[in-house]
Amino acid sequence: MTLEQIIKEKKGTVVDVRSYGEFMGGNVVGSINIPLQEIPQRVDELKQFTLPLVLCCASGNRSGQAQRYLSQQGIECYNGGSWLDVNYLQS
Repeated sequence: MTLEQIIKEKKGTVVDVRSYGEFMGGNVVGSINIPLQEIPQRVDELKQFTLPLVLCCASGNRSGQAQRYLSQQGIECYNGGSWLDVNYLQS
């Protein structure tokens, strides 16, 4: 299954790794906000979500960092890039 299919068919959980302030300025409906710096402390919580995780942020940079870290922790996840792109695919 491609990342696009996962997003369109809502097969995973969208996790937005931007700051709370950025997230409140606009986000993907149904997404969960866990800022990048909180990811290491919240790995156990992330494992409870419906996998795979689709990570997004403003540009794809922070979500890429989160994706690399979480993959090393054994969590199935993808870098969805910009939250605007994920939002577009989900609508």
